[in-house]
Amino acid sequence: MASKSQKIEHLRNTALLAGCSKRELEQVAKAGDELDVAAGTLLVDQGETGQEAFLVLSGEVGIKRNGRRIATATAGDMVGELSLLDHGPRTASAEWDTDCTLFVLDQRHFRAVLERHPTIAIKLLSTLASRVRDLDRRSYG
Repeated sequence: MASKSQKIEHLRNTALLAGCSKRELEQVAKAGDELDVAAGTLLVDQGETGQEAFLVLSGEVGIKRNGRRIATATAGDMVGELSLLDHGPRTASAEWDTDCTLFVLDQRHFRAVLERHPTIAIKLLSTLASRVRDLDRRSYG
């Protein structure tokens, strides 16, 4: 089981929550649960509607898009974070390559944190705007 400080440090290093204070990250950490997952488990399937995100605390997760492996997520990486924001389809599949320990955060609990701590939502919007600007710059120059 990951300690509270380990969870907070992993959350701090995720792009989505990078601008949050320790106090804000503590609130997010309280909203999720830890889960042990066996190697070979498929928890995220491309095209299906997602309602939770997974922060990898230990282990490796293979990320596939259209059946082709595009990345490997390891400790500190978040999988499925767009599902915290909308009910859209998953953009990739994630299969656990090794036994993993995950921090699971569902949309309902995350939104409750945002309602209680609107500063987190403001920081999240800033992070998303930066990502959109970066994609725009890479796509259109």
